[in-house]
Amino acid sequence: MGKDNIAVGLDIGTTKIVAMIGKKNEYGKLEILGIGKSKSLGVARGVVNNITQTIQSIQQAIIEAENNSGYKIKDVVVGIAGQHIRSIQHTDYISRSNPEEVIGENDIQLLIDQVNKLAMLPGEEIIHVLPQEFKIDGQSEIKEPIGMYGGRLESSFHVVVGQASSIRNVGRCIQSSGIELSGLTLEPLASADAVLSQEEKEAGVALIDIGGGTTDLAIFKDGIIRHTAVIPFGGNVITEDIKEGCSIIEKQAELLKIKFGSAWPGENKDNEIVSIPGLRGREPKEISLKNLSKIIHARVVEIIEQVFAEIKAYGHEDPRKKLIAGIVLTGGGAQLKHIKQLVEYITGMDTRIGYPNEHLAGNSSEEISSPLFATAVGLVMNSIENSTQSAVRMEIVNEQTKVVYRNAPQPVQQRYEVEENYVERVETIEDDIREVRNTAVKEESTETKIRRSFFDRYVDKIKDFLDNAE
Repeated sequence: MGKDNIAVGLDIGTTKIVAMIGKKNEYGKLEILGIGKSKSLGVARGVVNNITQTIQSIQQAIIEAENNSGYKIKDVVVGIAGQHIRSIQHTDYISRSNPEEVIGENDIQLLIDQVNKLAMLPGEEIIHVLPQEFKIDGQSEIKEPIGMYGGRLESSFHVVVGQASSIRNVGRCIQSSGIELSGLTLEPLASADAVLSQEEKEAGVALIDIGGGTTDLAIFKDGIIRHTAVIPFGGNVITEDIKEGCSIIEKQAELLKIKFGSAWPGENKDNEIVSIPGLRGREPKEISLKNLSKIIHARVVEIIEQVFAEIKAYGHEDPRKKLIAGIVLTGGGAQLKHIKQLVEYITGMDTRIGYPNEHLAGNSSEEISSPLFATAVGLVMNSIENSTQSAVRMEIVNEQTKVVYRNAPQPVQQRYEVEENYVERVETIEDDIREVRNTAVKEESTETKIRRSFFDRYVDKIKDFLDNAE
């Protein structure tokens, strides 16, 4: 059992919080041991805005995952997103003191540490420093410099930056939930690990993760992360538009979007109508599915165009930067009908829906294989790479508790023994008093003075005993 590396990922999203416990099986695939979900109440657009509600939601998801798996969670890898995230390209170098020695991991770590010291804007913090391509003594396009000789080691970096306060708020929520934070990962990178193949990353691919509050983008080329972005719009904005456009409550708008929504208005006929129950005895409301699709279409087009602007900013039209594998859609928003066709129409790029089932064990449930859980699966994979034992079996925890309890001093038992002795002595004295009283009644006429003095002595004895006992 000790050999199993139990990993835990925690996806703190705008609409849901997911805690997932997993381990690698003998075939190198990810086996999900337990999953816990809760409604996310304290998060807006990927950023914590209510600490108390977020802690409650995290605890709810953690408890459900523990009950499902039979494991007690100790620490988690958490996904981070939000509109405060930005990325920059940076190039840095180090001059090695001894060029005759081969380049090792220490040299690369020294270079990464140097980039971590970059001066950021006030209130910002570096989340990830991701090396891209290395250059040794002017020789470029080196992917793996370890084992080579050289005096000047240079590299281009993809640096992910976020607001320090937002990152600390996430850390505070985790610790207040009674667990430790073992790592932070940018959510689009976690999703990419879960749904992209190595061939796609080599050929060039853009991953679009449409979540509840944000839409995340990660671009890969030649197996290297090239660009990341977080757009502050997601599925919740579509729901909000339906709510306003159809004059219905949010719950009904969400159900309408999931069951009847389509990103392509041409699919619905004019006479297709769905009836929504009225509030508190009011008449039911009839909504045209064509109008519903038009509302969804308008907002999805806006989101995709913003993402496409980021892809253009990366420079995908350059032949050397061409994304041969096109676009992969994942996240809850990827389940919207006809969204794949709409993305292909807007971007002109090949598109597929990304499911996290490539890395999952064969016996995984259909629910876990949904694009909805792509980020959570990626976070568990990231936690496995950290090689930390993030959870232990409940039986082990209970056994340890029993041992601690067994070895602990037993003051209660000792106190009980004292009290038992105390009661025995008091009862003996009370019996003596009763006997004296009976004798006193029989011989009251002749020995009143003797009886009283004898009784007084016993009363004094009782008082002394009680005083000593206190």
